[in-house]
Amino acid sequence: MDPLIQLLAINSNRSAKELSGILSLTEDEVRSRIAAAEADGTILGYNAVVDRQKAGHRGVTALVEVKITPEREGGFDRLARRIAKFDQVRECFLMSGGYDLAIIVEGKDLLDVANFIAEKLSTIGGVLSTATHFQLKAYKQAGFLANGSGDEERLPVSP
Repeated sequence: MDPLIQLLAINSNRSAKELSGILSLTEDEVRSRIAAAEADGTILGYNAVVDRQKAGHRGVTALVEVKITPEREGGFDRLARRIAKFDQVRECFLMSGGYDLAIIVEGKDLLDVANFIAEKLSTIGGVLSTATHFQLKAYKQAGFLANGSGDEERLPVSP
């Protein structure tokens, strides 16, 4: 992976000046490469990693396992893209193993997520079954420890 992209993936809040110093490039080169990566779709967007509990978020997040029937000529892609377009779907992945898609769904409460699954997701032709797992607490997200001071002791390792 491009070192600039790696640095932005870890902390997209770094300035062009800081990145230029790390990478031995000019600030203009950094800005130009970032603009090119945004234009060609390498960089899809930027997000802050937020401790949702501290931010007062009271919504519900669920991991939904979805089994679907692959389509002739298109495999899983067309159906996966259709599912990914719903506003409630935050992430959508093709998976190996016992189910085909893993989707992360957000809603204002349990009923909101349940209604999405029952009324929208499950009614799509080609969706065979779903299994929903509600998130209870986040310990780590996007590489950052959550809901803690970060100074917990490491567990001892025994031989």
